[in-house]
Amino acid sequence: MNYEDILKINPVLLAFLGTLFTWGVTALGASLVFFFKNINRRFFNLMLGFAAGVMIAASFWSLLAPSIEMTEERGGIGWIPAVVGFLAGGAFLFVLDKILPHLHLGEKTENAEGIKTSWHRSVLLVLAITLHNIPEGLAIGVAFGVLAQDPSIGVLTSAIALTIGIGIQNFPEGAAVSVPLRREGFSRWKAFKYGQLSGMVEPVAGVLGALLVLYATPILPYALAFAAGAMIFVVVEELIPESQNGNETDYSSVGVMIGFAIMMFLDVSLG
Repeated sequence: MNYEDILKINPVLLAFLGTLFTWGVTALGASLVFFFKNINRRFFNLMLGFAAGVMIAASFWSLLAPSIEMTEERGGIGWIPAVVGFLAGGAFLFVLDKILPHLHLGEKTENAEGIKTSWHRSVLLVLAITLHNIPEGLAIGVAFGVLAQDPSIGVLTSAIALTIGIGIQNFPEGAAVSVPLRREGFSRWKAFKYGQLSGMVEPVAGVLGALLVLYATPILPYALAFAAGAMIFVVVEELIPESQNGNETDYSSVGVMIGFAIMMFLDVSLG
């Protein structure tokens, strides 16, 4: 199947297939729990930093830059949708972070954030990672949704590059969930189940993102920036702070650089 054949496929279906891929990579990463019970802290920080680097690069190259270019091509002021959408995306994640009950790895159950509940610790841990995956799914959905307005090979390859980049960073993210759960006493199978479950939200968010821009094309530049803002909020609120735990923080910085460089290469070379 060549690019022309892919362009004939409904953008919503493409978004669904793309996020199924990223979910599958999350599950693949989570499967490492069947081979390892612990993750070296250096490697763990490196993985978290890598995920942060990918998301930072994707936020600009795949989302904010296209938002600005699209607005200017329509004769508008490029920075307005970029700034408004970006801040709205961050605000959305801020509210979700305050409402959705969740617990970060290594924290005591009583330190759970969001609305107080009696939910089990395992559910709260998975919901913490699920917060990471919502903006990722939205980003992929919106990127493929652009095809409804501009069915070009450039837009398609850019969306594919974003999907590949997020998929790559989902592999260590899956392991970063399942292996610590195993260390906390979960069985290998249960740790794997919860690890891959965290990525299940991506196909849902991807389809919603694609449908949103498919039926509301005027908001497309805002939607792109919204996804970028949501992703950056996750990076600043969750990934970078978690990667700075322990005495091996240099590895998280190296991970950020590598992740950013790989995502930038994918987007520029493919998109």
